[in-house]
Amino acid sequence: MAGAAFDELWGSGRRDAAARNGFEALAGWLETTPPAELDRRQQTAEAAFRQMGITFNVYGDDEAAERIIPFDIIPRIFAADEWKRLSDGLEQRVRAINAFVEDVYGARRIIADGVIPADVVLANPQYCVGVAGTRPPHGIYAHICGIDIVRTGPDEFFVLEDNARTPSGVSYMLENREAMLRLCPELFDIFAVEPVDSYPELLRDTLAATAPHGERDPVCVLLTPGHHNSAFYEHSFLADTMGIELVEGRDLEVDDDVVWMRTTEGRVRVDVIYRRIDDAFLDPLVFRPDSMLGVPGLLAAYLAGNVTIANAPGTGIADDKAIYSYVPEIVRYYLGEEAKLPNVQTWCCRDPSSLKYVLDHLPELVVKLVDGSGGYGMLVGPTSTQKEIEAFRAVLKAEPHRYIAQPTLALSTVPTITAKGIVPRHVDFRPFVLSRPDRVVTVPGGLTRVALREGSLVVNSSQGGGTKDSFILAEAQPGGASA
Repeated sequence: MAGAAFDELWGSGRRDAAARNGFEALAGWLETTPPAELDRRQQTAEAAFRQMGITFNVYGDDEAAERIIPFDIIPRIFAADEWKRLSDGLEQRVRAINAFVEDVYGARRIIADGVIPADVVLANPQYCVGVAGTRPPHGIYAHICGIDIVRTGPDEFFVLEDNARTPSGVSYMLENREAMLRLCPELFDIFAVEPVDSYPELLRDTLAATAPHGERDPVCVLLTPGHHNSAFYEHSFLADTMGIELVEGRDLEVDDDVVWMRTTEGRVRVDVIYRRIDDAFLDPLVFRPDSMLGVPGLLAAYLAGNVTIANAPGTGIADDKAIYSYVPEIVRYYLGEEAKLPNVQTWCCRDPSSLKYVLDHLPELVVKLVDGSGGYGMLVGPTSTQKEIEAFRAVLKAEPHRYIAQPTLALSTVPTITAKGIVPRHVDFRPFVLSRPDRVVTVPGGLTRVALREGSLVVNSSQGGGTKDSFILAEAQPGGASA
């Protein structure tokens, strides 16, 4: 399948073809850097990541529960005009998502006007009844979004899914850039690359700007489930780089609807919580009573307007893949504009006619859980065995409302170092969008995930994927490269 895909460097994916316009300098770097030197740098990067503890946990894998995320030193490059198009579309999409979440927990106009069926929203497991009728500080729900984008051609970009609950991966974006600056500094002489190191400051400023009661110097904390969580490295990394406390539920308490952090010097009032815990575990008095991760009384403090929770409880409704299929209508409804970034064609299996189509075409489609993540609980039809397809068919028939299906796209490829040399591998892209009261901003970078297995379209690290640095080129390029 990789051979049929659009290659972002070579166009055709063949190294004997001419490089795409504006990317000749990267092709020249690959041609003039000896393979042994590329391998040395690759191994150095892997050793550094291992030494720094840049790992993730694989649930259900007893033999290798903690792994290094593979990192490839050949960067992925976006020209300035490509990035302008993407960032404009991303910011439009996130503005619409915030408007949608505010509406469905408030007036529900979009339901009353028949744009989205009531049961798709109100019967959705991600709909948080406990926050209906309330509004978070400054009306911002999705403070941090990670929007997954795929590419199928020179000008064909699609949004694959919206991550609006607790999007992860930004620490790898930052660490990948640090690795590239150390290992391949000459590339930053060849290309004028937009920096990403301002992200922790941008994130802290975003959190502080959304504090309740207009606090001038708010206390912000990052709430983690703990070191057993798959993204704990990221939680620790972000808290450290932002200069805020990393806390677990046991470090916080609620007194008279105010959140306090226990410290060796006494209690400190908390104004903003950047939570990396799903809604169900946030507050055992409201959600799962068996949760040991959250804080009893936290939702009451939030509803009283005494603490900002980022992202806001209930924002997961915009993360749901059934809701995703309506995002073009959501953009049109709230902003009066056409979506600048299109969705991938999607069949919601809750609809009988869509279910019939999906069942008839399972070997051709990708089928996903509406609330799934990490590449779990999905079927990639073209790479599945007949036995796997038939087993999935039975599951789909039993609970069709839990699934959506999409065509199997020929994701673009980027040259990648493997044991077989430099070969094309499929990629996707997760940029990060921050929302604050005065603006929505997209960091000029993102996490490129790469499917390291030959022919694989599954880029998730839990499924054997790796990462690359993503170069966003500035308008003016030195060394003859053009944007």
